[in-house]
Amino acid sequence: MDMEFTEEQKMLQKQVRDFAKNEVAPKVAIDDKEHRFQRDLVTKMGELGLFGCPIPEEYGGNGMGFLAHAIVCEEIGRVSGSLRVAFNMQTMGPAKAILDHGSEELKRKYIPKLMKAEFLGCFGITEPEAGSDAASMSTTAVLDGDHWVVNGSKTWITWATVADMGIFFLYTDRSQKYKGMSCLIIDLNSPGVTKLSLADKMGLHACPTGQLFFENVRVPKGNILGKPGEGWGILMQDLNNTRLTTAAGAVGASQAALDEAINYAKQRKQFGQEIGQFQMVQDSIARMVVETEAARWLTYRAAARRDQGITNTLDASMAKFKAAEVASLTADLGLLVLGAYGYSTDYPMERLVRDNKLYQIIEGSANIQKTIISTIALGYRKA
Repeated sequence: MDMEFTEEQKMLQKQVRDFAKNEVAPKVAIDDKEHRFQRDLVTKMGELGLFGCPIPEEYGGNGMGFLAHAIVCEEIGRVSGSLRVAFNMQTMGPAKAILDHGSEELKRKYIPKLMKAEFLGCFGITEPEAGSDAASMSTTAVLDGDHWVVNGSKTWITWATVADMGIFFLYTDRSQKYKGMSCLIIDLNSPGVTKLSLADKMGLHACPTGQLFFENVRVPKGNILGKPGEGWGILMQDLNNTRLTTAAGAVGASQAALDEAINYAKQRKQFGQEIGQFQMVQDSIARMVVETEAARWLTYRAAARRDQGITNTLDASMAKFKAAEVASLTADLGLLVLGAYGYSTDYPMERLVRDNKLYQIIEGSANIQKTIISTIALGYRKA
């Protein structure tokens, strides 16, 4: 299929690439070392309108579409995995779910502020006993007059410690199992909400991750997305959205590893010549090029089909699975090209090895994506 960018998309790509090069790249190493959250950069991204591609103008977006969104995520992910996460926290997690399932009042209250990064968002699925098996979550909401009373906890929540609000999946009727799950918008500055940072993690050091505890948190009745019991369907749609963003970021991370490997292979000399002249290095570079392009086209294809009104789980899962596997592979191959220098914190490859591994875990692990893809191929579930 033809994937030639429009002039508008080319201009957007250049704008984001320049922003990433000039404003993000100089801070990446120190932010990672000091575990410093890039709040100022998130604000600038909001001011530039980078969060608004799949959001209509009437709610503060720019309506450029899903392919434009993928372009933006790839360019930011090429420079900073920690900052790429912002597109799930602001756009494809909360904002898109509110756009698709929220009341008009909720759309106007939350989406424009998420687009401008006046509100920092997040979304909560995972619990201590509910990871890939999301249906095992135990957080509940009970209706009490004009409010839902929420009790429970969420863990491994990106931006938990800095977010102002989020959408959270929980049970309003556990007896109905999947059909008893709902989705609420919760103000994270409400009484009864406790935020805790998680222990240090392997990568994405500039991206805060934490736990949230809800103790009799009162949430306005109208803060529900859809109707009670529609949470499972909303969750599946939301994951299709966040997986597209993740795939695009993984493509950018793969390109970053490839860029580093090529630059080093042309500069480093051994045995009287550039190491890029050696066939074993060329083998690594070739694999990195082909795999990155394959992941990019699967991701662009999924995004372009969304712009055409074709929404399905298969596209999102294939793009996310392939791009995540490639991000990890290219970082590993890049490390081999750089050798000892790749293991040094003086070069970005060391950070890429750590950061890129996470793509195989977040938004549904590699095994979950393979299960989805295979069961669709076998006819056990719909695409």
